[in-house]
Amino acid sequence: MKQKGGKLGLLVFRGVVGTLSLYLLFYAIRTLGLGRASTYQYTYPIFLAFLSWLLLGEKLSFREWIAILLGFVGILFVFRPDLSMSLKNHALGLGNALLTAIAYLAIRQLGQVYDTRAIVLSFMLSGIILPVFSMVIGTYFPHEGLDFLIGTFKWPVTLAHWVGFLALGVTAMIGQIMMTQSFTFDKAGRVAAVGYSNILFAVLLGLWMGEAVPAMPIMMGMVLIISGGLLVSLSKQK
Repeated sequence: MKQKGGKLGLLVFRGVVGTLSLYLLFYAIRTLGLGRASTYQYTYPIFLAFLSWLLLGEKLSFREWIAILLGFVGILFVFRPDLSMSLKNHALGLGNALLTAIAYLAIRQLGQVYDTRAIVLSFMLSGIILPVFSMVIGTYFPHEGLDFLIGTFKWPVTLAHWVGFLALGVTAMIGQIMMTQSFTFDKAGRVAAVGYSNILFAVLLGLWMGEAVPAMPIMMGMVLIISGGLLVSLSKQK
């Protein structure tokens, strides 16, 4: 790899934050369902725009502020119908989007001085090391309130389990490489706009897996979140 380097701390930070965002994503899928968890996940462009303004001093246009407002109203529509669910589950679902936005802010800076493979490698190494610590702590110091961070290891018992984990790892690695290259070589707005198709795929796959059809307020929230995200994304193409 030929690269300038010089931002090792930020490289490690990207890996850790990216791994923690996956912790929260998998937990949200298990507790909120695939469609709702993916909807929360794809609020990240709204958080990304807001954090770029807050932390990096980037100026936001009037349309981008409207987009942020639409996105947060959409979050309320998705959130409100399911207050019977644990507030913790909803908060962790949104936490995944926030950590994803922070990770992408780091990628924006790292892509200027590191090879794509180095950025992905930091994520993969963190994805190996942190879960080992989580399972060791969960085995000897279990805590029910921290079940989204720690847990006990269970050995896969069938060939299907091993094949499933291998397929998950390979497809996730390919997806990370393609995502990192997209944000490095193309405009972030275009990449994020195309990514919103994930919500549709998630809802359809959720229905195929037996999840209930989302209620009308949740569907309205999804539309508002997608609309806000697209406004932010399309404005970033200019």
